[in-house]
Amino acid sequence: MPRKLYIAGNWKMNTSLAECAALTEGLVERLGDVADVDLAIAPPFVYLQAVGRQVQGSRIALGAQNMFYEDNGAYTGETSAAMLKDVGCCFVILGHSERRHVIGETDELINRKVLKALADGLTVILAVGELLEQRQAGQTMDVVRRQVQVGLEGVGVAEMAGVTLAYEPVWAIGTGETASPAQAQDVHAMIRTLVGDLYDAETAAATRIQYGGSVKPSNAAELLALDDVDGALVGGASLKAEDFAGIVQAGRDVP
Repeated sequence: MPRKLYIAGNWKMNTSLAECAALTEGLVERLGDVADVDLAIAPPFVYLQAVGRQVQGSRIALGAQNMFYEDNGAYTGETSAAMLKDVGCCFVILGHSERRHVIGETDELINRKVLKALADGLTVILAVGELLEQRQAGQTMDVVRRQVQVGLEGVGVAEMAGVTLAYEPVWAIGTGETASPAQAQDVHAMIRTLVGDLYDAETAAATRIQYGGSVKPSNAAELLALDDVDGALVGGASLKAEDFAGIVQAGRDVP
């Protein structure tokens, strides 16, 4: 059974409340009834509830860009899975390169978040990817393999139904650079093989692996046509309804 495309927009630390409302309105208008592709958006925390109200009744899922691994307590500035669910979230992005390389999150910390999110009923987009110097040193596969292995430690076969993996070469995020189709396919294929080694062939075949890294309407079709690319985690292009819709349409047009 073919894997259903999954395209998610990560708005990062962008938009004002008014911009957020206008963007969401545009997305619902263009994509609210799309059924053949799974669609999701992750606005900034402070706008989650407002966006949740706007996408209610549409087929666009609401999620968050991060979360903490405890239920509550003296964790200033953090947000729990229960809080996210309370405002309408059904998924969370974890392990994004900016959390890893700007904020300093480790593979082990990300794993704790993954386990907590799944335990509390959120689905997870687990992002992995290498730095430019790691690719230049020929370390891409080793780096990505470790991030996947540690990120999924303790996640059972049944729980993998709630996990999407996202390969994001860090050197291609927000730079305008994109991994070549061959580069993307090679890493995606390795990740799928690894999931098979960690779990089983059925789980590997069912797990969706998104590509992230300067995805835009002009390159989306080529990337989404690859055998092991099952969607996209979109950054900058998700901030314009027309661009995000163009990426979605490119995916829908893939034979």
